[in-house]
Amino acid sequence: MIGKRLKNVYKAIEHGKVYSLEDAVALVKKNATARFDETVEIAIQLGIDVSKTDQHVRGVALLPHGTGKSYRVAVFARGPQADEAKTAGADIVGAEDLIDEIQKGVLNFDRCAATPDLMPLVSRVAKVLGPRGLMPSPKTGTVSANIALVVKAIKGGQIEFRSEKGGVVHAGVGKASFAEEALQENISFLIKTIRDEKGASVKGAFIKKATISSTMGAGVQFSL
Repeated sequence: MIGKRLKNVYKAIEHGKVYSLEDAVALVKKNATARFDETVEIAIQLGIDVSKTDQHVRGVALLPHGTGKSYRVAVFARGPQADEAKTAGADIVGAEDLIDEIQKGVLNFDRCAATPDLMPLVSRVAKVLGPRGLMPSPKTGTVSANIALVVKAIKGGQIEFRSEKGGVVHAGVGKASFAEEALQENISFLIKTIRDEKGASVKGAFIKKATISSTMGAGVQFSL
């Protein structure tokens, strides 16, 4: 059963209307009335053939105003690079010891990165990290010799995105407490970044539609 608060949210949105980005953001913020700072989320429907791997979309975006979320970052590194990761703000740094913890089912982190030389080691837990979207990858910039830069980017609001089942990309683009202009800039930046990932074999409209909502709110479609 839909509660009174959510009923009022749905009433505020004109069914079938495609709003401007500015109006959509204002509407989502106005209706984010839960008792916590809701995340503003975006769902982007891509015009890709999901059966063709060369059309899958995956990448990273360093949002101009961050996400408003704190990420616990684990890094696979040794020696001076391990020290650099710690100085940059990594929450967990290790090698074999970190592998052991993961194999025991202990995953006290939200994002994971690694130096290139440790990727053969990380492959031992690929079946654990992969399904959770935590496996370091050069494609998402989480495998790098400059590990300090990677840690700073993640801590600064870098998000990963990928096309999921049905060709949809989901991502958090900030908090309801953000200024409207900050949310607009984050959304516009993410859409531009995704457009840049368009594969050569994709025909027709690459981005079909986009909708934003708050954690406890209803979706609002906006024009691209």
